[in-house]
Amino acid sequence: MSRRSASALVALGVLGAVGVLVWPASTAAVSEPQKPAARPFGAACSVYVEGSTATAHCHNPYLDTDRVQLHVECERWWDVDADSAPVDLGPTGRATLTERCWKEIRSVRVSHLRR
Repeated sequence: MSRRSASALVALGVLGAVGVLVWPASTAAVSEPQKPAARPFGAACSVYVEGSTATAHCHNPYLDTDRVQLHVECERWWDVDADSAPVDLGPTGRATLTERCWKEIRSVRVSHLRR
């Protein structure tokens, strides 16, 4: 065997080995496992402000218990902000939450916590 043909044979062997190492054994697509869909959550709350009083009417249409709480921020710097006691709403549960400021209300929100 000549030196040239030996070099060619070695080059083919190297290319073949690289091809085996680089080329995937299977080109079939591998799918990622599906995550289960998140269950819907969160009570529907309607908030009303009348003067210095805020009221939230909440209804939980879902299976998971939702702990709702009304948070009222007062407009005046000296007026103390108020948070209602938390209420656990089970499926089809309803609750009315009320808080107030001495003077005007700046903002009102209802927080939700999955229980």
